Amino acid sequence: MEQVKITLKDGSEKVCKKGITILEIAKEISGRLAKEAVAGEVDGKVVGLSYAIEQDSELNILKFDDEGAQEVFRHTSSHILAQAVKRLFPNTKLAIGPAIDNGFYYDFDSEHRFTESDLEKIEKEMKKIVSENLELERFELPREEAIKYMKEREEGYKVELIEDLPEDAVISFYKQGDFVDLCAGPHLVSTKSVKAIKLLSLAGAYWRGDEKREMLQRIYGTSFPKQKLLEEHLNRLEEAKKRDHRKIGKELKLFTILEEGPGFPFFLPKGTQLKNTLMDYWRDVHRKWGYVEVETPIILNKKLWETSGHWYHYKENMYTLKIDEEDYAIKPMNCPGGMLVYKTDMHSYRDFPIRMGEVGRVHRHELSGALHGLMRVRAFTQDDAHIFMLPEQIKDEIKGVAKLIDEVYTRFGFKYNVELSTRPEDSMGTDEEWEMAESSLKAALEESGLPYKLNEGDGAFYGPKIDFHLEDCIGRTWQCGTIQLDFQLPQRFDLTYVGKDGEKHRPVVIHRVAFGSIERFIGILIEQFAGKFPTWLAPVQVKVLPIADKFMDYAQKIVETMKENGIYVELDDRNEKIGYKIREAQLEKVPYMIIVGEKEQESNTISVRSRDEGELGSQEIESFINKVKEEIKNRTL
Repeated sequence: MEQVKITLKDGSEKVCKKGITILEIAKEISGRLAKEAVAGEVDGKVVGLSYAIEQDSELNILKFDDEGAQEVFRHTSSHILAQAVKRLFPNTKLAIGPAIDNGFYYDFDSEHRFTESDLEKIEKEMKKIVSENLELERFELPREEAIKYMKEREEGYKVELIEDLPEDAVISFYKQGDFVDLCAGPHLVSTKSVKAIKLLSLAGAYWRGDEKREMLQRIYGTSFPKQKLLEEHLNRLEEAKKRDHRKIGKELKLFTILEEGPGFPFFLPKGTQLKNTLMDYWRDVHRKWGYVEVETPIILNKKLWETSGHWYHYKENMYTLKIDEEDYAIKPMNCPGGMLVYKTDMHSYRDFPIRMGEVGRVHRHELSGALHGLMRVRAFTQDDAHIFMLPEQIKDEIKGVAKLIDEVYTRFGFKYNVELSTRPEDSMGTDEEWEMAESSLKAALEESGLPYKLNEGDGAFYGPKIDFHLEDCIGRTWQCGTIQLDFQLPQRFDLTYVGKDGEKHRPVVIHRVAFGSIERFIGILIEQFAGKFPTWLAPVQVKVLPIADKFMDYAQKIVETMKENGIYVELDDRNEKIGYKIREAQLEKVPYMIIVGEKEQESNTISVRSRDEGELGSQEIESFINKVKEEIKNRTL
């Protein structure tokens, strides 16, 4: 491994691997005080824990958008939040306060019930702490001293955290002024770098995610080094609020979540139409790429899940039941059923690759607090596929899947980035198998010319994976597509094929999804298009609006003609003024409105209005139908 020498602020030198990130450096020197943080040169770039956005610094230290910098910045912001709360509400007990994507939060146990007006007071106190330019100083204590120290401060949640740490764990704290928190770090050198802060919302959260434990109060916030960056972020949040799929889904009557089934979405007629259109597209793409489709049962017995490993690795997320005194589980994943389908027949090396797709209904137990519209549910449809192949076919099949996924995401106008996740601690298989699997994925990505980020230790328990993260029109990312290489399930299910030598051999399996959860993908599409679906996806593609009842027969004739041509059309036959009908259709985000009155009836034409372009004028019925059919056929955006 290529190495590079860095110089620390105290003048000492340290040899690190080339390309090391700030967080990795921080972990390697975790015993030092924050004020002695890194300020060395790595790959020609000076880096440091201070994120010295201190503009007057002579050092060009880590920038806010560099890898790891925002986590350090927001983590320090959460400590500033906790300090402000303790100043204003001294009896409050501290729980945890991590950095998260685009922000941070802190969980508190307080007799005081926080309100929106409290957030303003806390935010004001945070800004005061920033102006005080408090240094963050790191210190360590032996386990018993650390427990005693937190007990003296009456911080019971911190005591519990310390007691649960491994015996050999380094127990560190960070001090800023009169505030101290248990924390592994790293942090900024001083509070003064956090120039722009905004507290966003309040929520409840169970201690350690356990619904049987204490309910805490969670305060969410975000922070930036400049006010301009904060304002841009808040504008994006406002735009995201307008696009909230739960709000639009209700307005467009696509889906609902009822109290009789929390986490189990009900798709209404228009939502079901949208879902079916997506699945028609999915099937077209997969036929083109040489897939066959199968369907496996939703409920299978315990023995299957023991064989697959899910009973031991995933049981807490599975719904179980008894049938005839035998244990069964509702499937959380489709893959074990796919293995059984493969075993129903004998296979030769000539059969490979076998590309087997399944649009399967799966159920996973999610905590009630984690449920979120269609984005996090307990029942969803997964567009799985399992590709059975020879070892020498791995690279080409992965490249093929990557091309298929690219075709799908490009169809909806998404850009995306790619992550390669490697072996986790809780894994099955030998070192050799994992090394071969990981090197195959890397080679396929590199030969495909796909830039990727390495995400060490985040693979599935049975194999490494490639994740595709979509970027939507307001810059948010969503993890959807996945390619997982698996050497384990073929062994556990004793899958075989007859090779050229006439002997039995073990196939290799790729698990992959393109949409991921169909429900979640629909939620993403609702927000991507703000409900203004392209014509081919829209549940209602055309709405016919007669000006008065006497033109209803002509309007009905147009509707029937469009239905015969496969266009999803509705007739607004209400006794309302035409202006009202047009406004209603616009609120329903219908791509095309057809207005018919005396002039249109006499000339056997239609007056067309586009959702996006406004008035399109008088048109022949046949030419308009051909235009709409062309948009649907080509699936244009």
